[in-house]
Amino acid sequence: MEMRDISHAQQRLKGVIHDLPLTSSKCFSEMSGAQIYLKNEHLQKTGSFKVRGAYNKIAKLVQSGGSKAVIASSAGNHAQGVAFAASRLGVSSTIVMPRVTPLAKVLATEGYDAKVVLHGDFYDDAFDEAMRIQKETGAAFIHPFDDTDVIAGQATIGLEILSELADVDTVLVPAGGGGLLAGVAFAVKHINPDVKVIGVQAERADAIAQGFKRKSYVSLEDIYTIADGIAVKKPGQLTTALINQYVDDMVTVPDGETASAIIHLMERNKQIVEPAGAVTLAAAIYGHVNIKSKNTVCLISGGNIDVGLISKIIEKGLVSRGRLVKYMVLLKDVPGTLEKFSHIVAESNANIVSVHYDRSFAELDLNEVILHVVCEVSGFAHADMLREHLTQQGFEILQSLDK
Repeated sequence: MEMRDISHAQQRLKGVIHDLPLTSSKCFSEMSGAQIYLKNEHLQKTGSFKVRGAYNKIAKLVQSGGSKAVIASSAGNHAQGVAFAASRLGVSSTIVMPRVTPLAKVLATEGYDAKVVLHGDFYDDAFDEAMRIQKETGAAFIHPFDDTDVIAGQATIGLEILSELADVDTVLVPAGGGGLLAGVAFAVKHINPDVKVIGVQAERADAIAQGFKRKSYVSLEDIYTIADGIAVKKPGQLTTALINQYVDDMVTVPDGETASAIIHLMERNKQIVEPAGAVTLAAAIYGHVNIKSKNTVCLISGGNIDVGLISKIIEKGLVSRGRLVKYMVLLKDVPGTLEKFSHIVAESNANIVSVHYDRSFAELDLNEVILHVVCEVSGFAHADMLREHLTQQGFEILQSLDK
């Protein structure tokens, strides 16, 4: 890949994708100690950056008289990018998606006239099925990340960032298969080698981060993360080589911090962002990167979040931020005990969200019960105070989840 490939991709994308200027954030700047700018690709056509690489690849195929049918495998965002590009360019498309793909992404993909095939539990399973179908049909396979034309399309983001913010110091980029990170790093380093490019992965889906530290290729047997858009066991070979050459560092973030970042974006920016798109902000505001006093761009890669997942993410984020505490409390199963417990919670200015009695523990005496209770508090200090008040009043807390 050369810089002219990225320039050609930029020309193909003119008039096709949205122009999304950087937005600054005073709130996130204060939280991180840096000057934070957001590259809001969750507002892009199809809801993510993926349309850039998909369109560039298919447009180039069409220009060269290539296949009139394409096939792709995707956890969701690449699917919509391919389906949109194919529909706009007059090409039929088939998309193989993991069975666990959020329904919203499946329906959105079908809305661009694509045929959707659900197969397997992870992206890698869908990829294997797509390759099988490709051999049967002869359709052109559009790889979600390990393709120079796709990488060149994603790299146009790097050109846009540098053209708008010439004095940028650091760019934070999400990474799953590595196409976005590889492309942005390639473009940025060829224009200004002094700009730091740092990749961000989910803590339990960190193949690229592990490979970067070893300077080799790493694939994983098992992954687990709420960030389904970057849940990739086997990153690209091309992308790994480019990342190891051009990226300055790789960091990982836990799911709780990602969920918290999503809530921050809802509360402060009034934006709905999917977990994969929020990992860069999580890395910035929770201190995983050294960006103090630096002009830092957080690339928010996508906004295609399943509505059914939002409530779970909010709960996880509130726990991570110390706003919800969950207790297992040993109680005497006698009248007035729950009232006393509730009174202490109220006096501590906390609020009971849910409560459940459990008498199934074999070790319990006949007059004992386990109380599972969720309380809403203002933060970690408030949670500590509530726990102390309950203990002082004789309640035995067997387990708590507040951090």
